[in-house]
Amino acid sequence: GSDIVIGGVFPNGSQYFKDRYATGNTLPLVDPQQDYTLLSLSERDGKTVMAFNRSIGACDSRDFPITTLPIKLIYAYGLNDEITHHSGRRGTKEISLLGYVPRSTPTTTNHFDITANNFTVPPVHTYYYCRIIKAPNLGRKNHIYQIEPIVDHVDLTHHMLLYGCSASVNQTLEGMCYSNNMSPFNFCFKVIAAWGIGGGSFYLPPNTGISIGGTNDPAYYRLEMHYNNPSQAQGQVDNSGLRFHYTPELFDHDVGTLHIGLDLIPEYMLPPDTQSFRSYAVCNTSIFSKVLPGSFPDMNVFAVLLHTHLAGRKMRVAQFRNGEQIGFLGVNENYDFNLQEFKYLGQTAIIKEGDEMVVECTYNTKNRSKVTNLGLSTTEEMCYAFLLYYPATDISFCWSVPNMTQVGASLQATNKVAAGANLMTMTWNESSVQSYQNLLHNVSQVVFVGSTVHGFAAQTGFVRDIKATPSLSCKASSSEAGSTVSTHGKAKWTQATLLSLLLLWLAVLH
Repeated sequence: GSDIVIGGVFPNGSQYFKDRYATGNTLPLVDPQQDYTLLSLSERDGKTVMAFNRSIGACDSRDFPITTLPIKLIYAYGLNDEITHHSGRRGTKEISLLGYVPRSTPTTTNHFDITANNFTVPPVHTYYYCRIIKAPNLGRKNHIYQIEPIVDHVDLTHHMLLYGCSASVNQTLEGMCYSNNMSPFNFCFKVIAAWGIGGGSFYLPPNTGISIGGTNDPAYYRLEMHYNNPSQAQGQVDNSGLRFHYTPELFDHDVGTLHIGLDLIPEYMLPPDTQSFRSYAVCNTSIFSKVLPGSFPDMNVFAVLLHTHLAGRKMRVAQFRNGEQIGFLGVNENYDFNLQEFKYLGQTAIIKEGDEMVVECTYNTKNRSKVTNLGLSTTEEMCYAFLLYYPATDISFCWSVPNMTQVGASLQATNKVAAGANLMTMTWNESSVQSYQNLLHNVSQVVFVGSTVHGFAAQTGFVRDIKATPSLSCKASSSEAGSTVSTHGKAKWTQATLLSLLLLWLAVLH
């Protein structure tokens, strides 16, 4: 069911407001325990604005639990004050109510855009467009404090990434990404900014910024556009991209992005017709010292973007220290392909040298009759997480792949190509799916890190067992009044009797 509030203003000026809940495709029932309190309700110029609050720990089985996990907020409106089905008049937004972070408010600001260059999107299902541009000449180091998407075609633009290039790149270029291993595109792989479908503007926390224009900053950047065009529409000219708001008023911390997850190898496949299948990737920070000169600083992680494609249903990023799980860096138990954006953690998590991260993706392939490969297309799959942290380092990515030699041996294959062939022809049933998932979990992982400045390094790693996602405890909520959010490092969420303010805008048409 759903936790619902319905309210409005009658033509005579009187108000109606009720806490309700849904049990199916019927009129939502009035909740016998009215936990929502109306703060204000007004109607003007055909718009109704309603503000209300609720205790975080309501202890009502008919109310949706509010935790640090992302939740889907759905709004709907009618043509009048009769409470009936809203038809198509609805929308949704993924939010994190307990992850609020204040915004930076510099007094001197400017912006620059990095966009596609009047690019005609080809009439193919998947196309990756890349453009290398020279960094703007700002004269000195500045800090980016806000990243704003510019989207010409919402129906085509799946994601946008901005990468910093290595010093070997010294020319502008545009064309298809990943078509040539020696292309300059491939020497621009340090993620600077990321945007996914459904995302909006992102503001960095106060006292943090992405460095631009400094002596150690990239001289060239690569914009990557993933166009998803399943209808193969023709003649669509696109100038989408990213707008970067910056200031010369420098903050205390430079922000970096750590890209972790499962590398895209063709031999890795997901079984078909499966309700729930998990894949795993490992990042072990003990490798970072092989790439970074000097000591490895603590990484203060404050936001995460989780990314899979159409089969993705859940994602978790677990953090381990000395072999024991100390918390989660990201959890989404209701992953939505159409709602991808950075989420604040609410409380900064600290990654220390030697910590490990395990990225777990859960997929549903019930509507597929063939195996699903990892790959660039939305009908193929990915399993990535992007962590925003400070202080920035030169580490670009930390990916892993299962040891395919071990996988092949378990599949009675002489090499990884033969292993892939065996997977494509395997008879998939509950037993074989479970055996294959256990195999991918238990074999060793090849973990490798990369830096545009200092090169690459690799070592062997293993997938550690992830604890169950912390569940809501109303009893704990009542006994721990005064505690506000989650306790990172203890792998549990606590609740409070504090009030969380929700604002819901309903456009009422007359």
